[in-house]
Amino acid sequence: MTITRISNLPAGSDFRSLFERSAVETGFLLTVEDRLGIERLLRHRGTKNAPNPPLLNGLLRHKLRISRGAPEPAPPGLVVAGCHVTYMISGEGARSGALSMSPVPIPGHVLVASLLGATLIGMRKLQKVPLLRDDGQIETVVVLDVSPAPDHDAA
Repeated sequence: MTITRISNLPAGSDFRSLFERSAVETGFLLTVEDRLGIERLLRHRGTKNAPNPPLLNGLLRHKLRISRGAPEPAPPGLVVAGCHVTYMISGEGARSGALSMSPVPIPGHVLVASLLGATLIGMRKLQKVPLLRDDGQIETVVVLDVSPAPDHDAA
């Protein structure tokens, strides 16, 4: 499936169709800290460096709406800011990086201020969901492993 004219989505468009089944069957969980981090990114235009900020902002707002609260402390297999996540996109090789709330790129980090990072946050180990790409393609991402960050300040 491809979404065309990605920069000009119709006013009534939202991400429900992409995530509805995933949210109902498996759901996303956000810690209080992650929810506040996403709200801070949105409030302070932390997505302005993304290829398509309006699209990313819509995805982050939708993630806030559909995600349930995570128990505290967060379960070990939950993707949270600061954790090291290993994932695979549509049959490509496994990749990994620390999930970061930083609005600017950091080597070795996956930014929540990206479509990939916005999708990964709140997922659990072995969860598989649709991933909207910058070019409008929809792939699948699966979380292979989650581990605590060696330096929690990376978030």
